[in-house]
Amino acid sequence: MANDLNFELNLSHEELVKRTSKECLIPKEMLKADAPEYEALAQGDKQALKHLVKAAKAMDEVFMIQDNPDNLAFKAFLEEETAKGNEDAKMTLALFNAQIGMNAVDSEANKIFLAKNHGELAGKGFYPVDLTKEEFHKILIKMLNEGKIQEVKDILNQRSMVVREGDILKGIDYTEYFAKQFDYIADELEAAAEVSTNEDFNKYLKLQAIALCENNPKNDAYADKKWAELQDTPLEFTISREQYADELTGTVVENEELKALLDKNGIEPISKDSLGIRVGIVNKEGTEKLLEIKKYMPVLAENMPYKEEYEQNISQDNDEKQTMVDVDIVTLRGDEGTYRGGITLAQNLPNNDKPSLKIGGGRRNVYHRQIRISTSPEAKERRQKRLDATLAKDFHKYYNQEADHWFTIGHENVHSLGPKSGTEALGKYKNIIEENKADMGSLALLDVLVDLGMYSEEEKKQIIVTYAADNFLKAKPTLSQAHRVRTVMQTKYFLENNAISLNSDGLLEIDMDKMVPTAQKMLAEIVRVQLSKDFASGEKYVLDNFVWTDEMEIISKKLKEIDKSLNGTLVTPLADKLAQE
Repeated sequence: MANDLNFELNLSHEELVKRTSKECLIPKEMLKADAPEYEALAQGDKQALKHLVKAAKAMDEVFMIQDNPDNLAFKAFLEEETAKGNEDAKMTLALFNAQIGMNAVDSEANKIFLAKNHGELAGKGFYPVDLTKEEFHKILIKMLNEGKIQEVKDILNQRSMVVREGDILKGIDYTEYFAKQFDYIADELEAAAEVSTNEDFNKYLKLQAIALCENNPKNDAYADKKWAELQDTPLEFTISREQYADELTGTVVENEELKALLDKNGIEPISKDSLGIRVGIVNKEGTEKLLEIKKYMPVLAENMPYKEEYEQNISQDNDEKQTMVDVDIVTLRGDEGTYRGGITLAQNLPNNDKPSLKIGGGRRNVYHRQIRISTSPEAKERRQKRLDATLAKDFHKYYNQEADHWFTIGHENVHSLGPKSGTEALGKYKNIIEENKADMGSLALLDVLVDLGMYSEEEKKQIIVTYAADNFLKAKPTLSQAHRVRTVMQTKYFLENNAISLNSDGLLEIDMDKMVPTAQKMLAEIVRVQLSKDFASGEKYVLDNFVWTDEMEIISKKLKEIDKSLNGTLVTPLADKLAQE
């Protein structure tokens, strides 16, 4: 299906029919157009929400350019072909809109390329598409030897887009590169701040608008600091900046000559931020439950391994620098809304590389209610089929979907614990190791939380069983999938420490007494790797544990038989309605 834009659909008609079917492409519905949560808002907040939804929609274009420079042209091609009645283009467009881009990975770790000859880019759209890792390193070495220190800093920071300039590279700050889109978003934030009812929220929106319009990291710091202080606001608005996509920047620590030059000149390479937006309505009841754990954060910090060797974000005298909200989601756009085999249940931001943490800012946990809550009969049936096929019957009584939420609360809070800085040296393994730390901390600190009265012994068992049962995957992931790689590492670790096992029927059994001690052991190893600030140590730890075992293969085959889902798509009726008003 050649065309003048040089695009050709990559998936066959049969594959497209399968991947867009109801059993493979699962809808996740956010707030309905007549949601009571929306109707309960003050009129000013309803008006503000319209502006925030429009701002969020504009971030899609920014993200798509960051993700792949051909995304926008391919989307336009698909829309044109769909208008002509091309059914294959229509189905491809449905997949494109679900994953917000032409390339993705599904829940079975298959790489999905929607256009022929447009494969995965290590540097995504952040770097020139023809830039190889070897040339990248060579150019940076040349620039550093020529004294272009600031120019290299501009390239190796989280907020730049990199272009060729003759035989060298140039980093352009994203406020300049995306000036048109950022100006529009800023205008919508300013408009929202004029009508929203919450003064603190309005101050944040105005600070965020300024940060979008000026090439000044301090403005981001001020906006992030204010955002992390928000606790009692009716609305939620976040511009997220996370680094899981960029696989090129982190490679610089693998080149010994280049790393030595970077160290000599005091340059810390930081992977690029993919930008997204979350818009929601704060759920008061859910938030009150989250805040129960806040008072325990200093105690949890004291129970982290090797705590005397590093500074943490949480300590005995600054535990107030952690806010938490449960949010009913109106829309997720840009990097937030990329449904690529899964979508996040919660976030703990800002990340440690962000300047707000250097000026005394805190962190904030936001939980996504619509993503985690699956109450439909179909969802319940799928869960029961999974349990029957994979978990020994004696443990079914402990499986509790709400316990997955409790585990996630622990995971997000542990992101605020452990080493506060220095992990950039772990390069491409940094995110895998950090996500692994968060998971293991959530389990390792369970006994502490039981002693403090946060959880009962019964709830502890529910968290352990629900975690272990859900930790098996349908397929071995790729190393670029940080969240899933850490799952394989953990399962392998618990298997070899006899905390979990499969019985003769191929069903999971769990040694309740070994789970927390095993998690504590792995957590200590992870923190030690982070403290090493050594790429080779990080690589060895990941590769030693990233092993797809026979037990995982047995469970994966069962999961594939009972669960045909490959991806999902967000349905946002309230956001769609507000965007048209």
